[in-house]
Amino acid sequence: LAVSLFLFDSDIRRVVRDAGSLLMAFIVGAVSTVIGTIATFSVIPLRKLGEDGWKVACALNSRHIGGAINFVAVADTLNIDGSVVSAAIAADNVVVALYFALLFYLAKAGENGDATIPSSSKEETLNLPSLGDDVVVANGETPNPITTSSIAYSIASASCLVTIGDMLTRAICPSLSSMVMTSILTVFAATMYPTWFRKLHSTGSAIGILFLQMFFAASGASGSLLLVLRRAPSLVAFSMMQITIHFAFLLGIGRGIFRLDKNELYLASNANVGGPTTAAAMAQAKDWNRLTLPALLVGVFGYATATALSLSLGPILKRIAA
Repeated sequence: LAVSLFLFDSDIRRVVRDAGSLLMAFIVGAVSTVIGTIATFSVIPLRKLGEDGWKVACALNSRHIGGAINFVAVADTLNIDGSVVSAAIAADNVVVALYFALLFYLAKAGENGDATIPSSSKEETLNLPSLGDDVVVANGETPNPITTSSIAYSIASASCLVTIGDMLTRAICPSLSSMVMTSILTVFAATMYPTWFRKLHSTGSAIGILFLQMFFAASGASGSLLLVLRRAPSLVAFSMMQITIHFAFLLGIGRGIFRLDKNELYLASNANVGGPTTAAAMAQAKDWNRLTLPALLVGVFGYATATALSLSLGPILKRIAA
């Protein structure tokens, strides 16, 4: 349910229309993450994790393109052990916190004059709570309040999508987790019926946060603290190298080939590694007012695409591990 609830605002047409050049920067960042994951796994194959090694690499790839919800989807699909999930999240959080500090240090404050953002994106509002934070891009439009009706509609809509996704998965590919088909269905529904799902997005995100935190709590409860501490060093090294390669290729491709603005690349990287809320918060903190809404939109685009992309990376990582 959490996967579906988080994707209620995944209107792909809106992302393409309003994200401007930041969307290209985000795509470059996503490709850089994939390159970083393959290169890092070749050097640090996480053999101490056994069969879970390549699976964790896939999950971290999804987190560094979309966010924690994609990590959950990939971890559940690949049946990663609970203690490994806890260790990976803990290790990655340390590296991500340091990386955010680097991005904030490098980024220059003040409105970005080189950004190519459609004018329509400056007049819209998007409310996206994620892991306890609220980010609102205001233009006089108030976000939809959370009511008993919106809660009921959100859960009912997500439940329908999950049920249909499960039925289609059993019919098409029984060995695959239904989360993949559910994600595809939700993105399709949010794109075809954006008005309905946008009204429910604030409520859906709030409920999704609760379910996501319950997942991490359950994973932590089933894990071993000793195993987490034992596995954390290799996971920290993996995450650090993965993000370092991501950053190097992001600047190399983004600046060298596409001539994208540095601040846009830093913001896109924040959306890749942290998700829409942290990216929007960075845009607001740096006074990049025109980039706040696009940052949210490309982050949501990451939610919509990271799971399938990371799962498709699995066979490559399995061959490397072998």
